[in-house]
Amino acid sequence: MCLSCICVALLPQAYRGTVRPYVNFNAKHDAEILHKAMKGIGTDEDAILMLLTARSNDQRQQIKAAYKKAYGKDLVSALKSELGGLFESLIVALMTPSISYDASQLRNALKGAGTDDEVLIEILPSRTGEQIKDIIKVYKKECNGKLEKDICGDTSGHYQKLLVILLQGNREEGVDEERIEKDAKELYAAGEGKFGTDEEKFITILGTRSAEHLRKVFDAYKKLSGSDIEDSIKGETTGNLENLLLAVVKCAKSVPDFFAENLYKSMRRAGTDDDTLMRIMVSRSEVDMLDIRASFKKKYGASLHTTIQDDTAGDYQKALLYLCGGND
Repeated sequence: MCLSCICVALLPQAYRGTVRPYVNFNAKHDAEILHKAMKGIGTDEDAILMLLTARSNDQRQQIKAAYKKAYGKDLVSALKSELGGLFESLIVALMTPSISYDASQLRNALKGAGTDDEVLIEILPSRTGEQIKDIIKVYKKECNGKLEKDICGDTSGHYQKLLVILLQGNREEGVDEERIEKDAKELYAAGEGKFGTDEEKFITILGTRSAEHLRKVFDAYKKLSGSDIEDSIKGETTGNLENLLLAVVKCAKSVPDFFAENLYKSMRRAGTDDDTLMRIMVSRSEVDMLDIRASFKKKYGASLHTTIQDDTAGDYQKALLYLCGGND
Protein backbone atom coordinates (compact mmCIF):
# COMPACT_ATOMS: atom_id res chain seq x y z
CA MET A 1 0.00 0.00 0.00
CA CYS A 2 1.35 3.46 -0.92
CA LEU A 3 2.14 6.00 1.81
CA SER A 4 -0.72 8.32 0.77
CA CYS A 5 -3.22 5.45 0.94
CA ILE A 6 -2.05 4.74 4.48
CA CYS A 7 -2.37 8.47 5.33
CA VAL A 8 -5.99 8.53 4.16
CA ALA A 9 -6.75 5.25 5.96
CA LEU A 10 -5.40 6.79 9.18
CA LEU A 11 -7.50 9.95 8.91
CA PRO A 12 -9.78 10.32 11.96
CA GLN A 13 -13.41 9.32 11.50
CA ALA A 14 -14.52 12.90 12.07
CA TYR A 15 -12.20 14.47 9.48
CA ARG A 16 -14.00 17.69 8.58
CA GLY A 17 -11.76 19.25 5.95
CA THR A 18 -12.63 19.55 2.25
CA VAL A 19 -9.00 19.04 1.18
CA ARG A 20 -7.64 15.58 1.98
CA PRO A 21 -4.38 13.82 1.20
CA TYR A 22 -4.51 12.72 -2.46
CA VAL A 23 -4.73 8.93 -2.60
CA ASN A 24 -2.45 8.06 -5.53
CA PHE A 25 0.10 10.70 -4.66
CA ASN A 26 3.39 10.92 -6.53
CA ALA A 27 5.39 14.07 -5.78
CA LYS A 28 7.75 13.62 -8.76
CA HIS A 29 4.84 13.19 -11.18
CA ASP A 30 3.04 16.26 -9.77
CA ALA A 31 6.26 18.30 -10.10
CA GLU A 32 6.41 17.28 -13.78
CA ILE A 33 2.81 18.39 -14.36
CA LEU A 34 3.51 21.77 -12.80
CA HIS A 35 6.70 22.15 -14.84
CA LYS A 36 4.81 21.46 -18.08
CA ALA A 37 2.06 23.91 -17.04
CA MET A 38 4.64 26.69 -16.74
CA LYS A 39 6.96 25.77 -19.63
CA GLY A 40 7.05 27.76 -22.84
CA ILE A 41 4.72 30.57 -23.88
CA GLY A 42 1.64 30.95 -21.70
CA THR A 43 0.70 29.20 -18.47
CA ASP A 44 -1.85 26.44 -17.87
CA GLU A 45 -3.51 27.99 -14.80
CA ASP A 46 -6.20 25.29 -14.72
CA ALA A 47 -3.60 22.52 -14.36
CA ILE A 48 -1.90 24.40 -11.54
CA LEU A 49 -5.04 25.17 -9.54
CA MET A 50 -6.64 21.74 -10.03
CA LEU A 51 -3.51 19.95 -8.87
CA LEU A 52 -2.59 22.13 -5.89
CA THR A 53 -6.12 22.42 -4.47
CA ALA A 54 -6.42 18.61 -4.59
CA ARG A 55 -3.29 18.00 -2.49
CA SER A 56 -2.83 18.34 1.25
CA ASN A 57 -0.39 20.92 2.58
CA ASP A 58 2.06 18.17 3.51
CA GLN A 59 1.89 16.78 -0.03
CA ARG A 60 2.49 20.27 -1.48
CA GLN A 61 5.70 20.49 0.56
CA GLN A 62 6.81 17.15 -0.95
CA ILE A 63 6.02 18.45 -4.45
CA LYS A 64 8.10 21.55 -3.69
CA ALA A 65 11.09 19.35 -2.73
CA ALA A 66 10.64 17.09 -5.80
CA TYR A 67 10.48 20.14 -8.10
CA LYS A 68 13.71 21.57 -6.66
CA LYS A 69 15.44 18.21 -7.09
CA ALA A 70 14.24 17.72 -10.68
CA TYR A 71 14.61 21.26 -12.04
CA GLY A 72 17.01 23.04 -9.67
CA LYS A 73 14.50 25.83 -9.09
CA ASP A 74 12.27 26.91 -6.23
CA LEU A 75 8.67 26.00 -7.09
CA VAL A 76 7.12 28.98 -5.30
CA SER A 77 9.41 31.41 -7.16
CA ALA A 78 8.49 29.70 -10.44
CA LEU A 79 4.78 29.99 -9.68
CA LYS A 80 5.15 33.67 -8.73
CA SER A 81 6.86 34.42 -12.06
CA GLU A 82 3.98 32.82 -14.00
CA LEU A 83 0.93 33.96 -12.03
CA GLY A 84 -0.42 37.30 -10.87
CA GLY A 85 -2.91 39.11 -8.66
CA LEU A 86 -5.15 37.38 -6.17
CA PHE A 87 -4.68 33.99 -7.83
CA GLU A 88 -0.92 34.20 -7.27
CA SER A 89 -1.44 35.20 -3.62
CA LEU A 90 -3.79 32.26 -3.08
CA ILE A 91 -1.45 29.71 -4.68
CA VAL A 92 1.53 31.02 -2.68
CA ALA A 93 -0.57 30.74 0.51
CA LEU A 94 -1.43 27.12 -0.36
CA MET A 95 2.26 26.35 -0.86
CA THR A 96 3.18 27.71 2.60
CA PRO A 97 3.25 25.26 5.57
CA SER A 98 0.19 26.01 7.73
CA ILE A 99 2.03 27.19 10.86
CA SER A 100 4.39 29.32 8.73
CA TYR A 101 1.34 30.81 7.04
CA ASP A 102 -0.20 31.83 10.39
CA ALA A 103 3.14 33.28 11.53
CA SER A 104 3.54 35.28 8.31
CA GLN A 105 -0.02 36.61 8.55
CA LEU A 106 0.65 37.81 12.10
CA ARG A 107 3.96 39.36 11.03
CA ASN A 108 2.30 41.24 8.19
CA ALA A 109 -0.40 42.44 10.59
CA LEU A 110 2.18 43.87 12.97
CA LYS A 111 4.89 45.30 10.73
CA GLY A 112 4.98 48.84 9.42
CA ALA A 113 2.72 51.71 10.38
CA GLY A 114 -0.52 50.65 12.03
CA THR A 115 -1.74 47.21 13.07
CA ASP A 116 -4.20 44.92 11.31
CA ASP A 117 -6.08 44.01 14.48
CA GLU A 118 -8.59 41.87 12.56
CA VAL A 119 -5.83 39.31 11.89
CA LEU A 120 -4.83 39.13 15.57
CA ILE A 121 -8.49 38.85 16.61
CA GLU A 122 -9.11 36.07 14.08
CA ILE A 123 -6.04 33.88 14.60
CA LEU A 124 -5.22 33.97 18.32
CA PRO A 125 -8.65 32.98 19.75
CA SER A 126 -9.28 30.26 17.12
CA ARG A 127 -6.06 28.21 17.30
CA THR A 128 -5.35 25.44 19.81
CA GLY A 129 -2.79 25.96 22.56
CA GLU A 130 -0.39 23.62 20.76
CA GLN A 131 -0.79 25.56 17.50
CA ILE A 132 -0.15 28.88 19.29
CA LYS A 133 3.10 27.51 20.75
CA ASP A 134 4.19 26.26 17.30
CA ILE A 135 3.35 29.65 15.75
CA ILE A 136 5.55 31.41 18.35
CA LYS A 137 8.50 29.10 17.52
CA VAL A 138 8.11 29.52 13.76
CA TYR A 139 7.61 33.29 14.12
CA LYS A 140 10.94 33.54 15.94
CA LYS A 141 12.72 31.40 13.35
CA GLU A 142 11.20 32.75 10.13
CA CYS A 143 10.18 36.30 11.05
CA ASN A 144 13.26 37.11 13.15
CA GLY A 145 11.28 38.38 16.10
CA LYS A 146 9.40 37.52 19.27
CA LEU A 147 5.66 37.49 18.70
CA GLU A 148 4.77 38.60 22.24
CA LYS A 149 7.25 41.49 22.07
CA ASP A 150 5.93 42.60 18.67
CA ILE A 151 2.30 42.42 19.87
CA CYS A 152 3.15 44.42 23.01
CA GLY A 153 4.88 47.00 20.85
CA ASP A 154 1.73 47.48 18.74
CA THR A 155 -1.08 47.20 21.31
CA SER A 156 -1.95 48.50 24.77
CA GLY A 157 -4.24 48.24 27.77
CA HIS A 158 -6.68 45.44 28.45
CA TYR A 159 -6.68 44.45 24.77
CA GLN A 160 -2.93 43.80 24.95
CA LYS A 161 -3.30 41.89 28.22
CA LEU A 162 -5.87 39.47 26.74
CA LEU A 163 -3.74 38.95 23.61
CA VAL A 164 -0.75 38.06 25.81
CA ILE A 165 -2.87 35.62 27.86
CA LEU A 166 -4.04 33.92 24.65
CA LEU A 167 -0.42 33.74 23.46
CA GLN A 168 0.46 31.54 26.44
CA GLY A 169 -1.65 28.74 24.91
CA ASN A 170 -2.33 27.41 28.40
CA ARG A 171 -6.08 27.16 28.82
CA GLU A 172 -7.26 25.00 31.72
CA GLU A 173 -8.56 21.56 30.77
CA GLY A 174 -11.99 20.08 31.36
CA VAL A 175 -14.91 21.47 33.35
CA ASP A 176 -14.76 22.55 36.99
CA GLU A 177 -18.39 21.98 37.98
CA GLU A 178 -17.95 23.77 41.31
CA ARG A 179 -16.70 26.92 39.62
CA ILE A 180 -19.33 27.31 36.86
CA GLU A 181 -21.83 29.24 38.99
CA LYS A 182 -19.06 31.27 40.63
CA ASP A 183 -17.59 32.32 37.26
CA ALA A 184 -21.03 33.32 35.94
CA LYS A 185 -21.71 35.43 39.05
CA GLU A 186 -18.28 37.07 38.84
CA LEU A 187 -18.81 37.96 35.17
CA TYR A 188 -22.20 39.44 36.02
CA ALA A 189 -20.76 41.40 38.94
CA ALA A 190 -17.91 42.64 36.74
CA GLY A 191 -20.25 44.04 34.11
CA GLU A 192 -24.02 44.33 34.22
CA GLY A 193 -24.13 44.10 37.99
CA LYS A 194 -22.08 47.21 38.72
CA PHE A 195 -21.45 50.78 37.65
CA GLY A 196 -18.42 50.66 35.38
CA THR A 197 -16.70 47.48 34.23
CA ASP A 198 -14.10 45.20 35.78
CA GLU A 199 -12.32 44.28 32.53
CA GLU A 200 -9.71 42.25 34.43
CA LYS A 201 -12.34 39.74 35.51
CA PHE A 202 -13.62 39.26 31.95
CA ILE A 203 -10.05 38.80 30.70
CA THR A 204 -9.08 36.30 33.39
CA ILE A 205 -12.14 34.06 33.06
CA LEU A 206 -12.54 34.20 29.26
CA GLY A 207 -8.80 33.98 28.63
CA THR A 208 -7.94 30.98 30.83
CA ARG A 209 -10.92 28.60 31.17
CA SER A 210 -11.46 25.71 28.75
CA ALA A 211 -14.01 26.04 25.95
CA GLU A 212 -16.16 23.30 27.52
CA HIS A 213 -16.16 25.09 30.87
CA LEU A 214 -16.95 28.45 29.27
CA ARG A 215 -19.98 27.06 27.43
CA LYS A 216 -21.45 25.98 30.76
CA VAL A 217 -20.58 29.37 32.29
CA PHE A 218 -22.39 31.14 29.42
CA ASP A 219 -25.51 29.04 30.05
CA ALA A 220 -25.37 29.85 33.78
CA TYR A 221 -24.82 33.53 32.95
CA LYS A 222 -27.95 33.64 30.79
CA LYS A 223 -30.05 32.09 33.58
CA LEU A 224 -28.62 34.56 36.07
CA SER A 225 -28.86 37.78 34.03
CA GLY A 226 -31.49 36.97 31.41
CA SER A 227 -29.14 37.99 28.61
CA ASP A 228 -26.33 36.45 26.57
CA ILE A 229 -22.71 37.07 27.55
CA GLU A 230 -22.18 38.71 24.12
CA ASP A 231 -24.78 41.37 24.97
CA SER A 232 -22.98 42.12 28.21
CA ILE A 233 -19.62 42.44 26.43
CA LYS A 234 -21.13 44.78 23.82
CA GLY A 235 -22.67 46.92 26.55
CA GLU A 236 -19.59 47.05 28.78
CA THR A 237 -16.61 47.27 26.39
CA THR A 238 -15.64 48.96 23.12
CA GLY A 239 -13.14 48.79 20.28
CA ASN A 240 -10.53 46.07 19.95
CA LEU A 241 -11.10 44.70 23.46
CA GLU A 242 -14.80 44.22 22.69
CA ASN A 243 -14.02 42.53 19.37
CA LEU A 244 -11.42 40.23 20.94
CA LEU A 245 -13.66 39.24 23.87
CA LEU A 246 -16.50 38.49 21.42
CA ALA A 247 -14.13 36.38 19.28
CA VAL A 248 -13.06 34.38 22.35
CA VAL A 249 -16.72 33.76 23.28
CA LYS A 250 -17.68 32.77 19.72
CA CYS A 251 -14.71 30.39 19.41
CA ALA A 252 -15.57 28.80 22.77
CA LYS A 253 -19.11 28.23 21.50
CA SER A 254 -18.24 27.08 17.95
CA VAL A 255 -15.11 27.71 15.89
CA PRO A 256 -16.90 26.86 12.59
CA ASP A 257 -19.66 29.40 13.43
CA PHE A 258 -16.97 32.01 14.11
CA PHE A 259 -15.37 31.44 10.71
CA ALA A 260 -18.71 31.27 8.89
CA GLU A 261 -19.55 34.72 10.27
CA ASN A 262 -16.13 36.11 9.29
CA LEU A 263 -16.48 34.70 5.77
CA TYR A 264 -19.93 36.25 5.42
CA LYS A 265 -18.61 39.65 6.55
CA SER A 266 -15.66 39.41 4.15
CA MET A 267 -18.04 39.12 1.19
CA ARG A 268 -20.94 41.26 2.30
CA ARG A 269 -19.26 44.63 2.74
CA ALA A 270 -18.59 47.25 0.07
CA GLY A 271 -15.96 45.38 -1.91
CA THR A 272 -14.70 41.93 -0.96
CA ASP A 273 -12.16 41.59 1.86
CA ASP A 274 -9.99 39.15 -0.10
CA ASP A 275 -7.30 38.96 2.59
CA THR A 276 -9.78 37.53 5.11
CA LEU A 277 -11.57 35.36 2.54
CA MET A 278 -8.30 33.84 1.34
CA ARG A 279 -6.83 33.37 4.82
CA ILE A 280 -9.86 31.46 6.12
CA MET A 281 -10.32 29.32 3.00
CA VAL A 282 -6.64 28.33 3.03
CA SER A 283 -6.20 27.81 6.78
CA ARG A 284 -9.46 25.88 7.38
CA SER A 285 -9.64 23.77 4.18
CA GLU A 286 -7.98 20.80 5.90
CA VAL A 287 -9.50 21.43 9.34
CA ASP A 288 -13.26 22.13 9.45
CA MET A 289 -14.43 23.58 6.13
CA LEU A 290 -17.34 21.09 5.96
CA ASP A 291 -18.62 22.40 9.30
CA ILE A 292 -18.04 26.02 8.26
CA ARG A 293 -20.08 25.41 5.11
CA ALA A 294 -22.93 23.87 7.12
CA SER A 295 -22.88 26.76 9.58
CA PHE A 296 -22.81 29.33 6.75
CA LYS A 297 -25.87 27.78 5.10
CA LYS A 298 -27.76 27.57 8.39
CA LYS A 299 -26.96 31.15 9.46
CA TYR A 300 -27.36 32.95 6.14
CA GLY A 301 -29.65 30.77 4.02
CA ALA A 302 -27.17 30.69 1.14
CA SER A 303 -24.37 28.28 0.34
CA LEU A 304 -20.77 29.39 0.80
CA HIS A 305 -20.06 28.11 -2.72
CA THR A 306 -22.70 30.38 -4.30
CA THR A 307 -21.61 33.38 -2.21
CA ILE A 308 -17.99 32.95 -3.35
CA GLN A 309 -19.20 32.69 -6.96
CA ASP A 310 -21.09 35.97 -6.60
CA ASP A 311 -18.17 37.86 -5.06
CA THR A 312 -15.06 36.62 -6.92
CA ALA A 313 -13.93 35.91 -10.48
CA GLY A 314 -11.44 34.09 -12.70
CA ASP A 315 -8.85 31.52 -11.62
CA TYR A 316 -8.92 32.96 -8.10
CA GLN A 317 -12.62 32.09 -7.91
CA LYS A 318 -12.07 28.59 -9.32
CA ALA A 319 -9.37 27.83 -6.75
CA LEU A 320 -11.54 29.10 -3.86
CA LEU A 321 -14.44 26.93 -5.06
CA TYR A 322 -12.17 23.84 -5.12
CA LEU A 323 -11.16 24.62 -1.52
CA CYS A 324 -14.84 25.07 -0.62
CA GLY A 325 -15.35 21.51 -1.86
CA GLY A 326 -18.98 21.60 -2.97
CA ASN A 327 -22.24 23.48 -3.17
CA ASP A 328 -24.65 22.83 -0.27
